[in-house]
Amino acid sequence: MLKRIYTILVLCLLMLPATQIASAKNTTNKTNQIKAPKTFNAKTHTLDNGLQIIVIENQRSPVVTHMLWYKVGAADEPQGQSGIAHFLEHLLFKGHKYESLGSYEPGEFSKIVRKLGGEDNAFTSQDYTAYYQSVAKEHLEKMMTIEAARMRGLNVAEKDIASENKVIQEERRQRTDNNPGSLLSEQLKAALFPNHPYSIPVIGWMHEVKELNKDQIMDFYNRYYAPNNALLIISGDVTAQDVFDMAKRTYGILPSANTPKRKRTTSPPFISDTLITLHHKNVKEPVYKKIYRVPSHRQNADESLAFEVLEEIMGGGSTSRLYKSLVIDKKLATNIGFSYQSAALNDSTLGISATPSSIDKIEELEQAISDELNKLIKNGITDEELSDSITRMQADAIYARDSLSGPAMIIGYNIITGSSLDDIENWPEQISHVTKDQVQAVAKKYLNPDMPYNHPPVTGLLLPKELEAPKEGAE
Repeated sequence: MLKRIYTILVLCLLMLPATQIASAKNTTNKTNQIKAPKTFNAKTHTLDNGLQIIVIENQRSPVVTHMLWYKVGAADEPQGQSGIAHFLEHLLFKGHKYESLGSYEPGEFSKIVRKLGGEDNAFTSQDYTAYYQSVAKEHLEKMMTIEAARMRGLNVAEKDIASENKVIQEERRQRTDNNPGSLLSEQLKAALFPNHPYSIPVIGWMHEVKELNKDQIMDFYNRYYAPNNALLIISGDVTAQDVFDMAKRTYGILPSANTPKRKRTTSPPFISDTLITLHHKNVKEPVYKKIYRVPSHRQNADESLAFEVLEEIMGGGSTSRLYKSLVIDKKLATNIGFSYQSAALNDSTLGISATPSSIDKIEELEQAISDELNKLIKNGITDEELSDSITRMQADAIYARDSLSGPAMIIGYNIITGSSLDDIENWPEQISHVTKDQVQAVAKKYLNPDMPYNHPPVTGLLLPKELEAPKEGAE
């Protein structure tokens, strides 16, 4: 599942003769319907305090990736406190201490990792916050000890909160406020998800970020940073039992918390198209975007798998339908993409983005995209397109287990957004069962240009700043 995140996933194709793969040219795609072995053969265990642990054993190199995912993100923030999840991610590097697990000064965590020859980082999304380190395998328990200490032992000073708030404000200025592409994406999301927290940017609205304080931050931390609200993934040169024993000695001593259940509002149905046009002085060439609200894998697994195949057919590189038609043949765009993101707890998104060959070609480009969608809805896809796309998607995954951090990322993204470990392990077989009719059905249901009122998209145009009209009398 999750083709865009799941770019490396299956080993089973190594066992299929090339002639057998190439001959799969039928609607039901029977050739691909072969019972595949589990992709990662991951092992899982849950501690008494609620921490779920997943281990992917990989003895190719004496290195491990230690990754901790929290089931909380920007979409779980209290109203009026946007950006607090991302802010807290920053603050977890500003000092922590926990009895029996140690005390660590601001910045010391990363210094320890670097001293051990490793690397670390963290990231926040709408649905999760994650922290990871990659180190030599003999340092794994040290990473567990430090990470466990900051799970329940955040100890940050007021001055560090104030200084980090300024850092985040500058991050927003640089990455969003001064970036026209980011500004457009932010406004598209705000329009696409009315009455839903996905409409709020992960980094937060500037005026709310400025007002975040220590009491709010600690309240958020105490509610959500707990073993019963986390997922620990270890990938690398380890044995599962050794990892479970280490986790019990470190994370196992931490108490669980009374973490609230995730309850989110629902975006109402749209009744009309929305167009957002942004003129910006930093824009050198126009950008066209169209975004649809569609089901995530958690909401509808069958439709999600069909969208993954459709993504490959419509936007899978220079051989895809849209690229061949609109870039190569008609020359209406210099680049075009068709992307689907299935990993979300709530509604997900499907986006079409293009760089028009010129501003005066935008309307013609939009009509050509609608024509391609209508062709898809009317005629569907071919047996060859179905077979080739699934084969490519599976072939892209052949080296999945050669990666150390890749499997941890893949499993984390999917588990944290509502999929099961079985879903992830069996994705190659699941994708092989997608049919032409299923792909055509999701296109007709969600992308029909002639019936936009069923699932209206939000369209965005990013254009150069309009020149001011000359003043009267000026030469």
